[in-house]
Amino acid sequence: MSKGKRLISTVTSESTVHLGIEEFEVPNPGPDEVLVAVEASPINPSDLGLLLAGANASTVSKSETGLVLSLPDGAIDGLTGRLDRRMPVGNEGAGIVIDAGNGEEAQALRGQVIAALAGGMYATHRIVKARDCLVLEEGTKALDAASCFVNPLTALGMTETMGLEGHSALIHTAAASNLGQMLNRICIDDGIALVNIVRREEHVELLRSQGATHVTNSSSPDFRSDLVDAITTTGATIGFDAVGGGDLTTEVLHAMEVAASSSGDEYSRYGSTTHKQLYIYGGLDRGPTLLRRNYGMAWGVAGWLLPNFLVKIGPERSTELRRRVAAELTTTFASSYSHTLSLESVLDIDRMNEYSQMSTQGKSLVCPQL
Repeated sequence: MSKGKRLISTVTSESTVHLGIEEFEVPNPGPDEVLVAVEASPINPSDLGLLLAGANASTVSKSETGLVLSLPDGAIDGLTGRLDRRMPVGNEGAGIVIDAGNGEEAQALRGQVIAALAGGMYATHRIVKARDCLVLEEGTKALDAASCFVNPLTALGMTETMGLEGHSALIHTAAASNLGQMLNRICIDDGIALVNIVRREEHVELLRSQGATHVTNSSSPDFRSDLVDAITTTGATIGFDAVGGGDLTTEVLHAMEVAASSSGDEYSRYGSTTHKQLYIYGGLDRGPTLLRRNYGMAWGVAGWLLPNFLVKIGPERSTELRRRVAAELTTTFASSYSHTLSLESVLDIDRMNEYSQMSTQGKSLVCPQL
């Protein structure tokens, strides 16, 4: 057997996180499995959640086997399920099938460039079930297919959820991200009204240059009125929040309520009868979510998670969404990256300070074959 390498994250009972690279014996695929030489895997916020386990990158230092970080007080209480377990990192990625089991479905994938949401993708090699492989169109490069799942399916999941719940337009925060730009392109293509919320003027200009109609800047003194105007124009009654902490949730719900109440209907001390729904799907702000009850009584706030959504819509619809991603990989669902990292450079302290920031234009790509 040949040797492979993979990145490992371990939370210890001493409230530390240890990161390192371990060698492993590359296994032979089972009948319904394929062996993938992983060429590219993105660093998404969800990957940082597993990699750093909530530790701040400012606490990092070198250790004999890699890096060590310190967890905040009390953080270990929510991590008991992974204490002292060596966990491979990397939700999704793409590469070439270099070996396959003897099953017909697996054999058909030999030599193909595929993408997978398999976990443990920050590795030179990964065993994947044949049924879980997304076969890409001929000529597609693994580098272009690295982000086939998390961002594209989350963006599509937002518009799907909007339709399933009877809404006709939506709101998105941190909207200049790679995911936000994808969502903007989906909404333009599908004729869906979208209200984008960003925090910098250059992000406003970025989205407008890509065809966005409604872009509001949360740092602007006119943010509240601009947001109400955009919601009134679009009729948006559902929002997806990547920030999570702070009072942006309240700002969005309140703006939806003001827009709903502007129709001139009879006053009610319980607010409008229009249901306003906000889903929190990210945690860019790890602080508390502040809810000030100034948006009536017809509202809901809940978490939204891609795997749960895919289970809800079922395998047939999930497959349809994945096929759309594969067909529009270099257009609607194109991703851009500012940094390319080898496995070893993920453990470079200076590079960690870059990729852990989750900035709009700072997305990093891990290339295990480097």
